[in-house]
Formats: sequence, C-alpha cells, structure tokens
Amino acid sequence: MMAAMVTPDRPQSEDFLELVERAKRGKLKLYVGFAAGVGKTFRMLEEARALRQRGVDVVIGLIDTHGRPETEALLEGLEVIPRRKQEYRGIVVDDMDLDAIRARSPTVVIVDEIPHTNIPGSKNKKRFQDVIELLDAGINVIGAMNVQHLDSLKGLVQRSTGVVVRESVPDSFLKQAAQIVNVDLSVEDLLERVQAGKVYALENVTGALENFFRSENLAVLRELALREVASSVEKATEHPSRGALPDPLAPDRGRVMVCMSSYPPHATTLLRRGSRAAGRLHTDWFVVYVETPQESPDRIDSEAQRHLHANIELARELGAVVVRIRGKDPVAAILEFARSHGIGLIIVGRSQQPWYRRLLGRSVPYRLLHEASNFDVHVVAMSDDGRPS
Repeated sequence: MMAAMVTPDRPQSEDFLELVERAKRGKLKLYVGFAAGVGKTFRMLEEARALRQRGVDVVIGLIDTHGRPETEALLEGLEVIPRRKQEYRGIVVDDMDLDAIRARSPTVVIVDEIPHTNIPGSKNKKRFQDVIELLDAGINVIGAMNVQHLDSLKGLVQRSTGVVVRESVPDSFLKQAAQIVNVDLSVEDLLERVQAGKVYALENVTGALENFFRSENLAVLRELALREVASSVEKATEHPSRGALPDPLAPDRGRVMVCMSSYPPHATTLLRRGSRAAGRLHTDWFVVYVETPQESPDRIDSEAQRHLHANIELARELGAVVVRIRGKDPVAAILEFARSHGIGLIIVGRSQQPWYRRLLGRSVPYRLLHEASNFDVHVVAMSDDGRPS
C-alpha cells in the first residue's frame, strides 16, 4: 500500500490549492520516492485531475509514463504542453518547453523527473533550474523525484548500494517545497511490480533485478526516503509565525539514541534502524559512543579506529548528531545523556561479549534493560550474516 506523509500541524483540508491562492511566488509541491515504480507520476496525475475538476488551470509540462497503461489513462482530458524538439548529434531529441509554459502561464504545472539534465544548448542546464524559473514567474509546480538524487546523499547511496547517481539536485531545492509527499511502497510490492513488467518492459526486467532493483538496495533507499522526508517536513513546521519552538531537550520530544561501541560488527544495521525509527517518530536522533579508558585512541588498534570513523561519518550522513562521551561506566554515561537530552528510545545491538559476562549480567544491553526503567530499550538481535533476526 502506498502511504503519504503530509506536513504535521497542518489540517489535511489545507491542501496545495489553498497554499497556491495565498502566494505571489509560485509554490512547489514534491512527490518523493525511493525508486521508479512506487507511484509518484500516478499520484501527480491524480492530483492534476482533481485540481482540474475544481476549476484550477493546470497543465502538464512534462510527464514520462514509461508506457504504463494505467498512468497514460490519467492523461486523458488534461492539457499537455508540447515538448520542445532540438537536433543533437544528428538526432532529434525533445525536452520540456520552458518558454512555452511561461507563455501559457497556467496556475499549476506538472513536472516529472526533476533531476533530469536538459538538452545541451537549453537555457538552463538542469530541469530543477527550470522549475525555479517557473516558481519565480508565479507559476505553481507539482513535481516528482527520487531521494537518491539529493546532492548530500549521492556518496552515501554509492557506498551503501554500489549505485552511481549521475544526476542530482541541491538540498536547497528540497527546502523550497511548501509540501512534500513521501510516496512509499514496500520493497516486496515494488519487486512484484517489476517482475510483472509494470515498471519496465519485460525484456528489461532481468537486468533491473540484477542491478539497481536488488532488495538490499531498495531497502537502503526506502529508509533514506522515509528519513529525509520526515526531516524536511519537521523543519518546514519550524516557522516563527507558529510561536516559540518547544524546548529541544524536553523529555516529551521522545528522541532516539543509538548506542555504538568502538568496533561494532553490525554498526550499519544499528544506524539504519535508528534512522528509520527517528523518521517514523518525526524526531531527532543521536549516536552516542562512550570512550572508556580501555578504548582511548592510543589503546584501540588502527582497524577499530578506521571502522569507528567510518561509522561516525555514516551516522552523520543519515542525519544523526554524533556524541562522544568519556566515562568509566558506559551504561551510566548513556543513561545520564538520555535523561538530559529527552531520549525516549534507546537502540543497542546484542552484546558480542563472552557468554560468562552476559551470564553475570555485566553486558551493556543486559544492564540497560534493567537500569533504564524510564526509557524504551530496543535490543537489535543479529543473525550470523549480520541481518536482524
């Protein structure tokens, strides 16, 4: 099932049209997903048809249906601005006609595939720059993109999935959106759509499943989409007109904390679990590393140092605030931090310590379960291959 995430603290009746009517500069609404086939284009066209039924002057600036019949059917009855054609390297290619849209000056224009690079010789190099020009001209835009095309996530996506993202938009573009909708679909449902030929032609399915559409890749991208949209939505609500912001350290904020050791074998899984939890709770999250005397920089080996720095960098890229605390007792340090920073959920991996320490109740997860009486504690169990069991 697809799920939409709308800006909190706004009644759902306050839809995109109401934002449009209050604006002089055009307003931007973005449908964000984690892969082709989750339903972004379908959702945009559904909204375009609903706006048209309400008497709004809406046109299609550019839509790529990828030959999907159910998507193409939604174009019926909608005005489509013809694409601009241009010869390039001996062939005729087409692209969105920015000048024609500006001359038509609709109230709302639908623009798909926002990270796209324009035809050489176009006024703007990138389609997101076309969108900004339309907004500046007072034309409202409903657009779509996938989360991996954000500049700040390209490196993380490549390291996590091996996928090289060649087209991107700056993070500042996402911040211009008045509304952001996360078009979500379970990985299993998306893979079923791909296998049935509903995303790509059947002759291309095998290649897609062997490359980009591997389940582990999709899981990473889905988590990023959930987290990024949740973070952007939360920031959008922090507006001076709403009055004073709540105390960020207030306990009722229910923040998330991931506990990380100097060389955790499954740190990536823990960090993604923390990112997902924070995204679902629409709250901040921390990664806390307690440096005991036995784990001071001059006492841990170079490999552990390398893994620690890599995990800290990954945590920051996923949006966490990384905190290093010095202390003899890691559990006492963790609980002191949790009490002072409004933590509601503590996430920790299952102990890798010897069985006799766990039997004696001296492992960190065991102690947290018994001493963190005012917090929810989630112990992530791992199977031998590093996946949550």
